[in-house]
Amino acid sequence: MRTALITGSGRREGLGFETARQLGAEGFHVIVSARRLEQVEPLAAELVDQGIDASALRLDLLDHASVSTAAQRVDAQFGKLDVLVNNAAMMVGSPHVADKDMDELLLEFQTNVVGTWSVTQKFLPLLVAGGHGRIVNVSSGAGSFWDPDYGLVNYPGFEMERFGAMPISAYAMTKTALNGLTIKMAKELKSDNILVNSVCPGVTATRPGTEAFARPVADGAKGVVWAATLPDDGPTGLFFRDGKQLPW
Repeated sequence: MRTALITGSGRREGLGFETARQLGAEGFHVIVSARRLEQVEPLAAELVDQGIDASALRLDLLDHASVSTAAQRVDAQFGKLDVLVNNAAMMVGSPHVADKDMDELLLEFQTNVVGTWSVTQKFLPLLVAGGHGRIVNVSSGAGSFWDPDYGLVNYPGFEMERFGAMPISAYAMTKTALNGLTIKMAKELKSDNILVNSVCPGVTATRPGTEAFARPVADGAKGVVWAATLPDDGPTGLFFRDGKQLPW
């Protein structure tokens, strides 16, 4: 059985959990993970009740010992990993350049970039052991230099006239860095038959009240699942939304 680990999947309304559900429907054993085990245990049970093979795992991106322990547990139980979805991310405090707290900024980079790098590093031997690994880094169009509103939430489905642009400069910078990491990973891991891509899910309705301008979570997850199930001759080192390539 193919096995997929999804980080940051501790909320029923979140992209991570929906991605797990869709991958489970594709026949994967899905491992839902979050900083606290009690967050994901009931969600894994819910998936099992739906006929999906699932399990729960504690994985805290800011705790390197937690990441190492998680990799050891997956190794002991499965001996390999076929898909790693780096979904966990953080956006905290003020989004503005002028008044951004530097401790908040460091926390965002430590989570969204360093934490993602740490998880990938620790699970890499298991992806190599699987023989055809897929790494999906959940990114954002806000991290694309090409976007004329770089650093702003301004995607299809976001009603600018009604809500205005939301500046998220620090978060956007972490996603720019994540996109750069995607390129580096893809080049290094190609010889191991591991495909690495960034995916922007678009603005998704993961919070109450966002349904007015955000797309359904299921729609955003489809693009992540697409990248997670690419054939061996599929693209690597690229940036996508809904299966269509985006410029960096």
